[in-house]
Amino acid sequence: MQGQDRVYVIGHRNPDSDSICSAIAYAELRRQQGLPKVVAARAGTINHQTQFVLDHLGVAVPELLADVHPRIKDVVTEKVITIHKSEPMSKAIELYHQHHIRMLPVVDSSGQAQGLLLLKRATEFFLVPAEPEKLRRIRASLSSIQSCLGATAQYLSNSEQVEDLDLHVGARREASFSRWVDEIVPEKTILITGDRPGIQRLAVDAGVRLLIISGNSPVDNELLATARKNNVSILVSHYDTANCVWLTRMATPVGVLAEADFMVVRPNDLLEDLRLKLTHGKQSGAIVCSVDGQVEGIATKSHLIKNSPVKLVLVDHNELSQAVPGADKVEIIEVIDHHRLGNFHTDLPIKFINQPLGSTCSLVSTLYQQAGIEPDKKIAGLLLAGLLSDTVILKSPTTTDIDRKLIPWLEKCSGLDCQEFGSQLFAAGSPMASGTPARKLIFNDFKEYGVGDLLLGLGQVEVVNFHSFHQRQDELMLELRKVREEKGYELAALLITDIVLENSLLLTAGSSDLPFIIGYPQESDNVYRLKGVLSRKKQLVPHLLKVFKGT
Repeated sequence: MQGQDRVYVIGHRNPDSDSICSAIAYAELRRQQGLPKVVAARAGTINHQTQFVLDHLGVAVPELLADVHPRIKDVVTEKVITIHKSEPMSKAIELYHQHHIRMLPVVDSSGQAQGLLLLKRATEFFLVPAEPEKLRRIRASLSSIQSCLGATAQYLSNSEQVEDLDLHVGARREASFSRWVDEIVPEKTILITGDRPGIQRLAVDAGVRLLIISGNSPVDNELLATARKNNVSILVSHYDTANCVWLTRMATPVGVLAEADFMVVRPNDLLEDLRLKLTHGKQSGAIVCSVDGQVEGIATKSHLIKNSPVKLVLVDHNELSQAVPGADKVEIIEVIDHHRLGNFHTDLPIKFINQPLGSTCSLVSTLYQQAGIEPDKKIAGLLLAGLLSDTVILKSPTTTDIDRKLIPWLEKCSGLDCQEFGSQLFAAGSPMASGTPARKLIFNDFKEYGVGDLLLGLGQVEVVNFHSFHQRQDELMLELRKVREEKGYELAALLITDIVLENSLLLTAGSSDLPFIIGYPQESDNVYRLKGVLSRKKQLVPHLLKVFKGT
């Protein structure tokens, strides 16, 4: 299973061009700076504009991370030790000691889980039985006993059948032994004795199920002939009598002792689900099995405190509500952003760079310059694309002098003209006129914002004129109302920005008093005109936060 550390540089959900381009570019920078196993990733589907940029530059789409919730495969990384159900308990004890483990999955010949053998339960069975008589109880096959003893078979009958037998030692005098024989059930009896021909003969004459001769004592031919006649199996072991007793008791096949009521989990199951099962259930561990039932590991409570190998570098956002699901469950080691600070916190100090620039790509570009590293043409093209996209070809009020000063440098490194390239990416990126479904269009560039107990959901789409919006206004309004109801937003809105005229319209789904508090001129039902507004972050969001803080 997995388990090696992996560092993902990833932007926010519903990623825009700045989010994707900055993730790819910063991952490359950190690789050149020596950060191992760092890759760019995305937290959602890329939009038309971003796809154009990647295709134009010949850059692969980053890996999609639907979530980063820690999974069982992330923490259960040890090589699994299993035991076949027919193996004797002595083999299990050996494995427990050799590998310092407390649980053994019991498998069949195809590797399928048949049970779970717990060291505690196994030792209790042999060492602290509830009834003294159970100390002599043996449940095993004769072949299993032979294997444990490393014994030589003089004669064996029906050796593979698992039987319930009673273990005795032939340590009596022959006179008392002959009386004892009358009190036992011979066909259920195992007798262990050393070089005592008289005792051996009496046992064979009585028809015991198995005679074990210790110390490699020789077997008389006449005795062997009688044993065959009476169907008495005979094993000869090099161990002394005391060790033969112990090993015979250890001959019980593990399949007999294994718990059949065991928990099975899958490698891709959430670690949090395992936590609930082990915390509130009776089992102390679970067998990790593949979809086809093959045993891949053992999950125990000790795995619940292991850290996920997944680490994140967040770019273009710093609020967990905008991050890939599960980000709060893994280690975030860096944040590179140009937005307002949200409710972000970490357990340890981290690298956190936040500057009021027009784009995260602008910030990443300055980090390349500070490191003295010149990006290659593709990376420089990505940085230019993200900068032009977020600043609306430098027309947005979020544009800073630093953004403008970066343009010549990025043009030189990429070989691209910012005006020509910017016009191309915006022409390719407008989903309004391309027939993109209303819901996808709303969530194409969508972010949530908290205001006290209230939640606002704001999407943005850029157009070259409002004609396509007016054609789809009713369709978008219907979908926006659904989004508000589903998500419980106080306000769900879509900002439609005309990058040519540098104006926007705001389509809203909100409360009935919204027209009286929003502070923008109303153009028609649920539509407000925002003259000179291009930036959701710098112009729309601060205004709405003030409006709803006062409600």
